Amino acid sequence: MVFKKSHFRFTKQERSGIFFLLLLIVLGQTFFWLYKYTSVSHENPLNLDDDLQAKIDTLKSQNQYKDSLKIFPFNPNYISDFKGYSLGLSIDEIDRLHDYRSNGLFVNSKEEFQEVTEVSDSLLYVISPYFKFPDWTRASRANSKKHISGIKTIDNLEAKNFKDLNRVTAQELKSINGIGDKLSERIIKFRDRLGGFLIDDQLNDVYGLKPEVVQRVFQKFKVLNAPEIKKVSLNTSTAKELAQLVYLQKKVAERIVEYRELNGEIHSFDELMQIDGFPTNRIDRIPLYLSLKK
Repeated sequence: MVFKKSHFRFTKQERSGIFFLLLLIVLGQTFFWLYKYTSVSHENPLNLDDDLQAKIDTLKSQNQYKDSLKIFPFNPNYISDFKGYSLGLSIDEIDRLHDYRSNGLFVNSKEEFQEVTEVSDSLLYVISPYFKFPDWTRASRANSKKHISGIKTIDNLEAKNFKDLNRVTAQELKSINGIGDKLSERIIKFRDRLGGFLIDDQLNDVYGLKPEVVQRVFQKFKVLNAPEIKKVSLNTSTAKELAQLVYLQKKVAERIVEYRELNGEIHSFDELMQIDGFPTNRIDRIPLYLSLKK
């Protein structure tokens, strides 16, 4: 009787070979799935739809813009719509400030700014360190209050105690300790170039005049009758017209026009501080002579 050889009967060497082959297959599959799972998790850990991804990208770009926004010191009394929006103010808050300013009034502290605009404490905390309140705004506000309460009575009172700084002579100025021939002539010359002092604080702009001497002058002389100045448009004037202002050199006036041509209309006087060579320490004098209106 002939017996057929079984196909499932293996020698010891054949069984070892089959075992190692199966082991290699299992290890290969294991490494394959581990690699595939790891690469997928790194490439796309979250499956986001297009709308959600677009919103995330928008928020990222907004945060990058806020981080890159550099704030320069500015006078909050002259915040334009664009400036206010950039700082985070709402339309209503900006309108409240503009309505307040339309009455000829000025805010002179961060507390007063919040009282007028009703901005939140958190926003005030962020922007108030950049507030710059000049002396002339306080003087202007005092003048506006005089106008409301009766300017003639106050002017008469001042006229009794002081002489008009716009009418004082060089000889009278020399009566002040610290002012000699050169300084008295320099004051008169500077006053003539201005066309007359608009505010008392402009006396500090006279070269070589020390602050303590200025205070002595104010004990006798003040601006009682300021000249009428026709403001020049910052957005339409030529460089030559701008250079006629005492506080602007010819090169700076030309750069203002170049800046205007590149960036369009100037919305705030604070933008001028970005111009190379601009006298930032005299930024508060500019609104006395220039206007943003076309």
